[in-house]
Amino acid sequence: MTDPAADPWLLTPGPLTTSATVKAAMLHDLGSRDRAFLERDRRIRERLVALAHAQASHVCVPIQGSGTFAVEAMLGTLVPRGGRLLVLVNGAYGRRMVAIAERQGRAVETLAWPEDRPVDPARLEARLAAEPALTHVAVVHCETTSGVLNPLPEIAAVTAERGLPLLVDAMSSFGALPIDARRTPFTALAASANKCLEAVPGVAFVLCEREALAAAGRRGDVPSLALDLADQQAAWERTGQWRFTPPIQVLLALDRALDELEAEGGPPGRLARYRENARILAEGMRALGFELLLDPAVQAPIILTFKMPADPRFVFETFYERLREQGYVIYPGKLTVAPSFRMGCIGRLGPEVMAGAVAAVRRAMASMGVVSGAPAPVREVAA
Repeated sequence: MTDPAADPWLLTPGPLTTSATVKAAMLHDLGSRDRAFLERDRRIRERLVALAHAQASHVCVPIQGSGTFAVEAMLGTLVPRGGRLLVLVNGAYGRRMVAIAERQGRAVETLAWPEDRPVDPARLEARLAAEPALTHVAVVHCETTSGVLNPLPEIAAVTAERGLPLLVDAMSSFGALPIDARRTPFTALAASANKCLEAVPGVAFVLCEREALAAAGRRGDVPSLALDLADQQAAWERTGQWRFTPPIQVLLALDRALDELEAEGGPPGRLARYRENARILAEGMRALGFELLLDPAVQAPIILTFKMPADPRFVFETFYERLREQGYVIYPGKLTVAPSFRMGCIGRLGPEVMAGAVAAVRRAMASMGVVSGAPAPVREVAA
């Protein structure tokens, strides 16, 4: 990148690179009670529900804030005071759900896997059989700690068989990876504008089953006023308005981003581009000696985690800065199982950007005197 004023390419899990037209959509002012805004807002909610084929069963409740706001709203609204939540954990975002439930005063248990392994539905089934007191199950669809894709349809089949509500964090999957409420039953799903929808940060949302949301409203035990999804839905049904100031410009950007998603062929079209991005990145990095953390069978084309090189001249902070100087921003790892760093494949990125990122990595390595990105060999433990 030769222009120091130009925005860098964000190879991150979000916020991410957005189109000029999505950014331009925010250059307008609308009143929060204005008919033009209320109509646009209603249309956004309907479009988000339709992306999950959930029009017959769910409503969409947006929340001001990041994706974590939506997850906290989902858990606080739908897990009652006397409930017992089981969180399936294989990364930092599963652990975050546990922390949220604990802070809310809800009884919560965990079923855990290493960060480089997907959730095993058979273990879930056994746990539910052994503990009939469990009332709700929560899972992260694509755990961006590593990029591992958890088997949501199989998990949903287990919870549906036992009649238990399933609460899904779909932050890094919604809008690209297949999610169909007609075939994969879930009670609620939380996602955000600034991931695969390729909009800007500032609004998240929860798709909720109508009956579950109505029941939460009747209970009246949500531990937050601002994050009470049932109360917000009731307000929309009464007045068509947000209870508190909506992020109007952010919503305008989301509406435009949904237009662009539709023009790309919807989630299948976007997924095809992300898969090609991931292929170019994985093959290019492999040619430089780097190794992916995950088995390809469980790797989502959202963010790729690479093991740290063994070469002592490789210092991640220096590597990060050398890439940033060339116009590419990446993420450090969040793993406990292995030192790593992450490079995202989502956002308004295409093959040229991904090939450019690989070339930038090659130049950064050369400037550091690093010959290969190969990690240290795994030592076998004697029997």
